[in-house]
Amino acid sequence: MTIPNKKNYPRPGDNQTIYLKNVITNPNITVGEYTMYNDFINPPTMFEKNNVLYHYPINNDKLTIGKFCSIACGVKFIFNSANHTLNSLSTYPFNIFFEEWDLNINAIQSGNIEGII
Repeated sequence: MTIPNKKNYPRPGDNQTIYLKNVITNPNITVGEYTMYNDFINPPTMFEKNNVLYHYPINNDKLTIGKFCSIACGVKFIFNSANHTLNSLSTYPFNIFFEEWDLNINAIQSGNIEGII
C-alpha cells in the first residue's frame, strides 16, 4: 500500500488536508506514508514554513514523523535553536556569534557576561 506519486490531497474537493510526505522538500524532515496534515487557516502545503520553527540548516536537526499520523491545524514543531540561556544577564544568543565577534566561548557557556565583551 503506497500513496500514488505526487498525490497531495487524499480526498477530492478537500484542499485543507494533505499527505504531508508529498509536499516536504527539506531533506532534514522525513514523514511516513499516509501521514496527513490539516490546515484551515493557511495553505497546508506551507507546513514547513508555518509549522516547523527554528529549524536552521546549520544545526543539522532532524524532524521525523511516522506513518499514519494525523497532524492538526496549529501544531508547531519547535527546535533547539528556540532555546536560549536563562542564567546570564541577557538572553541574546552571543554563542551564535562567538567566532565572528572573537568572543570567549568559555565565558559565554558559563554565563559570565563580563568575560564575553
